[in-house]
Amino acid sequence: MTWYLVNGDVYMEHRFLKKTLKLEEGRIFVLPPDTRPEEGAHIYNAAGKKIVPGFIDVHTHGAVGVDVNAATAEDYEKICRFAAGNGTTSWLCSVLTDTKEQTCRCIDEFKKHQQMEQKGANLLGIHLEGPFLSSEYKGAMPEYLLQKANLPLLKEYQQRAEGAIRYITVSPEVEGIPDMIPEIRKLGITVAIGHSGADYETSWDAIRKGAQSCTHTFNAMKLLHQHFPAIMGAALESDIYCEAICDGRHLHPGTVRLLLKVKGLDRVVAITDSIMAAGLPDGKYKLGVNDVVVEDGDAKLAENGVRAGSTLTQNVALKNLLKFTGKSLEEILPLLTENPANLIKIADHKGFIADGMDADLVVLDPDFEVFDTFVGGRKVTSEDSNI
Repeated sequence: MTWYLVNGDVYMEHRFLKKTLKLEEGRIFVLPPDTRPEEGAHIYNAAGKKIVPGFIDVHTHGAVGVDVNAATAEDYEKICRFAAGNGTTSWLCSVLTDTKEQTCRCIDEFKKHQQMEQKGANLLGIHLEGPFLSSEYKGAMPEYLLQKANLPLLKEYQQRAEGAIRYITVSPEVEGIPDMIPEIRKLGITVAIGHSGADYETSWDAIRKGAQSCTHTFNAMKLLHQHFPAIMGAALESDIYCEAICDGRHLHPGTVRLLLKVKGLDRVVAITDSIMAAGLPDGKYKLGVNDVVVEDGDAKLAENGVRAGSTLTQNVALKNLLKFTGKSLEEILPLLTENPANLIKIADHKGFIADGMDADLVVLDPDFEVFDTFVGGRKVTSEDSNI
């Protein structure tokens, strides 16, 4: 099916231009605005709207009643459909620290999903949040399942996943982790540091050895002290990417502004860190093996009140960022598009609007609400995104 998107303002090279977009065989072709569509093609009139790259979420644990750690292949598709309705066209399923048996099951269900007909967002791969994490800053991680560095185990997971593990969160102070980072990268996995009380020197050792990101920056980590900068200081000083949960709970708006001022607009990645409660009312839910209570949209562990993920979606994160920072749409969009694409090394085909790129697009109305979504050149219908 061939689409022509006409009359819209198209986001290219950090500005909006009048262009016609042809979507054919899952790819984008950028044409002059006065291009006449081919006979028989589907025409989408985007007058008064903005066409932007599809959002990419590299860190989410679930939505609409589905917890990634317990999900079936069919459950993954439910998240895909829900995500597409909120402008997310690509995502990684984040597997919380779990038993080897359950982690392998998550990998197997991911592989099954890849063989299914997919009507929603692209499930691009797997993010392992652990198990090589600090017990001191474990957050929602089950302490008895945390491990020291174990390269053979990770190799086994990656082999089982057929290379689909794209991203992992580790703590620099865990025994053996800094020296393991170059080997993790050889497996094709991008390394993030987090859930950590690591000191400044140890954190920098991890960064110099190849860590490229910081997981949910400011949350579940030792914060900066003027005499002991710790992992927080290393993350801010270095050029690694910093994830940010912009729900107004995990980070104060002033903290978001500070992060952007220090890191720059090209080094912050807007994530949701959402759990199965996203898209659903307050109530009792699960996050891996943990019981979670959601009140007023705020997810916390039932046992101790520690915040446990979020109920955020990326369309809401976009509007929050615009509100928190006062910056323009042109400035903020990279946090949800090109930055995550660059982080997990898919920027050669996703995260941008240009000739030959994957036809993953979001149409925004004048209020920055998601009006329509295209995934792989296919318009996602309301039936597709309904759960």
